[in-house]
Parts: sequence; structure tokens; C-alpha cells
Amino acid sequence: MRIWRELAYALSAALMAVLGLGYLLVVAFAVLASANIVGLPLLAGLVVGARRLGAANRALARALAGVPVPAPAPHRPGRGLVNRLGVALGDVAGWRAVIHALVRLPAAVLALAAVAGLWGLGLVLLSCPLWWQSLSLPALAPGSWPAALLLALAGAGLLLLAPWGVHAALAPERLLARTLLGPAPGQARIRTLEETRALAVDDAAAVLRRVERDLHDGTAARLTALAMTLGMAQEELDAAAEPERLERARALLDSAHRNAKETLSELTDLIRGILPPALDKGLEVALATLAARSPLPVDLDADLPERPSPAVEAIAFFCTAELLANVAKHSGAGQAAIRVRAEDGRLRLRVWDDGDGGAALGRRTNPAAGSGSGLRGLTDRVRVVDGVLEIHSPAGGPTVVTVDLPLRARTDTACAS
Repeated sequence: MRIWRELAYALSAALMAVLGLGYLLVVAFAVLASANIVGLPLLAGLVVGARRLGAANRALARALAGVPVPAPAPHRPGRGLVNRLGVALGDVAGWRAVIHALVRLPAAVLALAAVAGLWGLGLVLLSCPLWWQSLSLPALAPGSWPAALLLALAGAGLLLLAPWGVHAALAPERLLARTLLGPAPGQARIRTLEETRALAVDDAAAVLRRVERDLHDGTAARLTALAMTLGMAQEELDAAAEPERLERARALLDSAHRNAKETLSELTDLIRGILPPALDKGLEVALATLAARSPLPVDLDADLPERPSPAVEAIAFFCTAELLANVAKHSGAGQAAIRVRAEDGRLRLRVWDDGDGGAALGRRTNPAAGSGSGLRGLTDRVRVVDGVLEIHSPAGGPTVVTVDLPLRARTDTACAS
């Protein structure tokens, strides 16, 4: 229950503030001692060690205050004693944890005062009728039951206000946790770029593997069979004086012709899977093609006064294709709808169906299929261009998947297989 979690967080924040104050005193001593070279290793160790204090505060904020603070990047010591010392002294996450221990003191005092003033005083006043006779206060002398009851009512009022009061008093604590205990803004952006770059590289590798596999197992095998068939037909034509051999040559040529057409069809499908030709005419035309090919009735509502960049168009197209395929295979829906808008520099795509619901992000069951496999794969795909995918799919439906993408990708070289 949120009330008791926040009460526990306010009390634990006061305890952690006391521990942090002690840590700050040791850090202050190390700063003074760092005037001597011997004190530098102590200060470096304390800065890196502050990460553990930050991790404990971060865990409490996540568990009790409901603040999902992401962990900063792990500490990576340099090579050699001098490099290790320099990296430790310049550890941003460690210094941010030290700063948090310093500036949280007033916030922790405010939270503790709210607990004492609302919960503590409220309980004391509420229990006033139980102990007022044991005091010799004039206001609580014998015959002053009305005064005791009024104090009890005041205590009940404080207890009723306590959850909201403590929640408000914890606002500075939550703000400091979000601001100082997570990764620095620059580090968060760097981590996001590293992750999306890795996703793009994995996706590109998966595409190359898929194309190679399709060419090797499909097209190459068919072309080999076609060459062999044409060779046998040539042998039969060399002896075409015999009617049977001529008839066999005709049959072989017919088979070669069929194989050639099937190979051409496979190549066309393969090319369409890499980048659909319909995208040459714009995303609206490509989505209309998807809607027309869907086995379910699909209503398309598209309004794109500004055309997105090619990478964004490709990602939006393949997300829609995957979502419609999921609807047809798994949802039990009778109809679906696509709504796409370009507003405020963003492309917002929404795919709706009236199926059974229950769709959720999960692990990819086939990692070899690349980052485009399943809803988790779609999430990875849109992150490559700083996009967001959201799913609303209660049991019983309907399911609504919203994809929010920038109209202009930072680079159009993002893989969009």
C-alpha cells in the first residue's frame, strides 16, 4: 500500500541521510588530505564507493517511493595505477552520489518532520482520552472530557491528512533521486545511442543472414536446377531426330520455363522484403497496399501532409506489416484499423483490432530472425530512430498499438529491414 511504503521511505530516508552525513565527513577529510598525494587514493576510493551508497538510495526510492531511477553506467577502471586513480577521481556517478548525500539532508529533515507532525502528533492527540487523566494540565483537569475529545478529533484530522502530507513532503526526495542517482543526462544519451547502434548492427546482420539464406536455399537452388534442366534439354535436342527425344526436350523446356518464373517470383518477394517498391510512392500508398492484402478487413485513415524520411517510412511500414500479421495469426479479430498522422515533427501510427487482447512485450522466440521479430523486436526497431512503441491490450480486447516516430531520423542509414 502506497501510504505505508511512503511512511517507510520517509523513515529510511532519514536513516540514510545520517549515514550519508557520516560518509560526507569522511569525504571532507579525504579532500583535505588530498593536499598530500597520499590522500588521493583515499579520496578516489571514497568517490567510487559512493556508488554503493547511491545504489542503496536508488533501491529504496524504487521499492518504497515508486521512483524508477535507472542505474548509471558501471565504473570502468583504467589501466595502470595513474589511469585508475584518474578515472576514479573523475567518476561522475560517484560524485553525483556524494552530492545527493549532501543536498538531501534538508529534504530528509522535511520528510521526517512531516511524519512526526502528522503521524506522530496525530496518534498522540487521537489517544488523548486514554491518558489525559494522568496529567495535571489545567485544560485536561477532571471534568474536561470535551477538551480531550476535541484533541482526539484534531488527531484524527491529522491522521487523515498524513498520507497526502507525507506524499507532498517526499517530493524533494523523489526529485533528488531522479536527478542525481540515475545516469547524467549526457551519459543517458550516450547509453541510448550505444544500445540503438547495437540494435541497428544486429538488425543489419540478421537481414544479411536472411537474404543469404533465402538466396542460397531458394534462388540459388532453383537456378542450379534450371541450369541442369536446360543442359538435359540441350542433350535431347541434339538427338531431336527421334520423336521421343524431341518430346522429352519439350517437357524439359517447359519445366525450365516454370522454374524460371518461380525463381523470378521468389526474387521479387525477396526484393520486396528488403524495401517494398510501394514505398517509392509514399507511406500512404504502401500502407494502403498492406491493408488491401490483409486477410481481415482493414480501415486505413492516413493524413501525411509532410512526407517522413525514408528510414522512418520503412520502419513504420514494417511495423504495420508485423502488427497486421500478428492480428491475423493470433488475435482472433474480425477487423482492424490503421491510423497514421504527421504532427509536430512526429509520425504517430496506431494499429487497432477487436481481437481477444492480452498482447504484451515478451522475449523474442527466434533471435536469428533479427530485431524485427515480435513485439519486442518492434520496440527495438523503433528505438533505432528514437521512437517509442506502446501497447494497450486488456484481456478481452481491443488491442491498440501506438508507434511514435520522429518525422526526420537523425540518420537515414538506420537499418529498416
